[in-house]
Amino acid sequence: MAYCRTFKSQVSWTKLVSGEIQQRCFHSSPAVFGASKVAMSKLDTKPLPYDTLEKRIKIVADRLGKPLSLAEKVLYSHLDDPVNQDIERGVSYLKLRPDRVAMQDATAQMAMLQFISSGLPKVAVPSTIHCDHLIEAQTGGVEDLKRAKEMNEEVYNFLKSAGAKYGVGFWHPGSGIIHQIILENYAFPGLLMIGTDSHTPNGGGLGGLCIGVGGADAVDVMADIPWELKCPKVIGVHLTGKMTGWTTPKDVILKVADILTVKGGTGAIIEYHGPGVDNISCTGMGTICNMGAEIGATTSLFPFNHRMADYLKATSRADIAEEAAKYSKSLLTPDKGSHYDQLIEIDLTTLEPHVNGPFTPDLAHPISKLGKNAKKNNWPVEIKVGLIGSCTNSSYEDMSRCATIAKEALAHGRKSKIPFNVTPGSEQIRATIERDGIAQTLREFGGTVLANACGPCIGQWDRKDVKKGEKNTIVSSYNRNFTGRNDANAATHAFVTSPELVTALAIEARLDFDPTVDTIKGADGKEFKLSNPFGDELPARGFDPGQDTYQAPPADGSSLSVVVDPKSNRLQLLEPFKVWDGKDLEGLTILIKVKGKCTTDHISAAGPWLKYRGHLENISNNMLLTATNAENNEMNKVKNQDTGEWGAVPDTARAYKAKGISWVVFGDENYGEGSSREHAALEPRHLGGRAIIVKSFARIHETNLKKQGVLALTFSDPKDYDKVQPSDKVSLVGLNQFTPGKPLKCILSHADGSSDEILLNHTFNEQQIQWFKSGSALNRMKQMATASK
Repeated sequence: MAYCRTFKSQVSWTKLVSGEIQQRCFHSSPAVFGASKVAMSKLDTKPLPYDTLEKRIKIVADRLGKPLSLAEKVLYSHLDDPVNQDIERGVSYLKLRPDRVAMQDATAQMAMLQFISSGLPKVAVPSTIHCDHLIEAQTGGVEDLKRAKEMNEEVYNFLKSAGAKYGVGFWHPGSGIIHQIILENYAFPGLLMIGTDSHTPNGGGLGGLCIGVGGADAVDVMADIPWELKCPKVIGVHLTGKMTGWTTPKDVILKVADILTVKGGTGAIIEYHGPGVDNISCTGMGTICNMGAEIGATTSLFPFNHRMADYLKATSRADIAEEAAKYSKSLLTPDKGSHYDQLIEIDLTTLEPHVNGPFTPDLAHPISKLGKNAKKNNWPVEIKVGLIGSCTNSSYEDMSRCATIAKEALAHGRKSKIPFNVTPGSEQIRATIERDGIAQTLREFGGTVLANACGPCIGQWDRKDVKKGEKNTIVSSYNRNFTGRNDANAATHAFVTSPELVTALAIEARLDFDPTVDTIKGADGKEFKLSNPFGDELPARGFDPGQDTYQAPPADGSSLSVVVDPKSNRLQLLEPFKVWDGKDLEGLTILIKVKGKCTTDHISAAGPWLKYRGHLENISNNMLLTATNAENNEMNKVKNQDTGEWGAVPDTARAYKAKGISWVVFGDENYGEGSSREHAALEPRHLGGRAIIVKSFARIHETNLKKQGVLALTFSDPKDYDKVQPSDKVSLVGLNQFTPGKPLKCILSHADGSSDEILLNHTFNEQQIQWFKSGSALNRMKQMATASK
């Protein structure tokens, strides 16, 4: 393992950092370090920003006069104006300068269409597009990738040509999942990156603040406009002890999800720290940060340590590791005595392996209690499919450890009882596990190696083994398990756990099998117990890069053209939304009063709908298809308040739009939980929605609504949700006095002639109010650009 392991112990790591600090203090001037030319990545020429970040954070630290957490250091060092920026956790809106932008192909379509609409010639920061969402899992990696390239040729060509024209790097289909590509190539300690996918926080495994956003936010950054973020609170997770047995990094975040629930991290950064951190691999830290999206966190991160340095060296970025070490104390670790708004203690030594689900990622079960809980709740105990990989758990370490379990089972004549799907996270991972025999072991175990893409994790799965509506159980190492998420079957009970547990459970195909204590009958009739999983953290022979799948943009793409066929059913140029007419919104019709959980999957389904992500008119046909109507407890069935007829939600919205009837949606807690997909905000706006009124919002969705000129409002008294009747007419009054911090008045006019007046809170600041008045953030951008000429 000499190739991968440079730092042999924490002692040597401490000496390295200490030595670097002394060298900086006594042998080098600031000018020398300011001239550092270590590039941000192997594929960029822009240098690491450490010197600038250090100067900014010193300004902020002097202003605040208190110890700073790591999250604060990284975030505040990217302030556009560190001298004058108001800084108050949970209150201030920070204006930030991210280092880069990353977009996956499903969201990049709308992001690039919006960027084209802005009229700007080129992106202002390093940006990339990653083709990972449009590849459907059917038979295997090679065949599925070939079919995807044929089916999505128009979209891929659009993204490739738009990238070339506007200076955006393009990762071809088959290159891998965006978050694994970022970790392998672009993430670095102290990075601030925004990505148009909710699992962008994966980069926190390399000490970066990587934040999921909608496409309109990405456009701001690419257009050189300071990016706005409400100053997050900081939740600390103090790790002690060391993982043993079947416990893995995945169990850390599954336990945190159990503690905080799906909305407990909203408005906060999760910062992991403590002596237990050094017992987790870099990719293991990435797994933990990745699933921070499931608790609503803005993002998650770990402090820079020797495990990150090992990974940087293994991925040909030793120069970045060395440069980061120089700034470890000032930028990349928390100050002693830094304050956390909430502190969680987890002892890795006593942490038990967990399985979370079904239907929500925060319903946690220690493996010792899973079988009992399944039987008590009448969940199908028989497992139909096991799936490992995804952006959360597809590292070399993950695959290596699963292969050791598979080898042991095979040695006793046993293998997976059920279909076992394997998703490599990247072309580099695929090529390396093929070279090292890991992929072949997993095939012998009964596995099918799928394409380097998201696949079943996001619903891109042409599943054939059960019928729609058939009650069944699947277990995966994915991150998200909402109703119908993986296979569009609402009766599928999906559980998430570590890839090691998925592999073990696949042998017996039952939820009541506990590999930590139970035995398995071998082919010879003798009982055996699986050994504790083990495997190499990094490949001893280094990574095999596989096929070159990256296309850099030309230095000057101004002469290139991007063509969108007006007859296309996949791509559609955007028309600006109408500006606010200056009047109150009176007599709004209620499209639907949503009951219970309503994620972005409910608002804008993925799966087969992904092909329309670049065509707003077509994808709007999926709006709120699986949201539960409080009036009848049914999905996709609402009453047209104009005609009295019952129909599908999008059809009813279109009927209202055709008659010029504006409408509103009422919803429950944590509305818009889940993906960063801005289509969940674009579709209501496109079909005539003016306001979404709920008990509480998930962070990204609330911002996406604001960006598209939709009023995102919450009940001042959550009990007022019960006053809303589906036949009400809704008036939002006093909009000419719409100001930050001041509730809006809402009048519910009931069918019997009575009315209720309620107050609605909001988090709009002055700039966001201008988005509403202008019709959208993009409209506002154009207005400002015109005014400056």
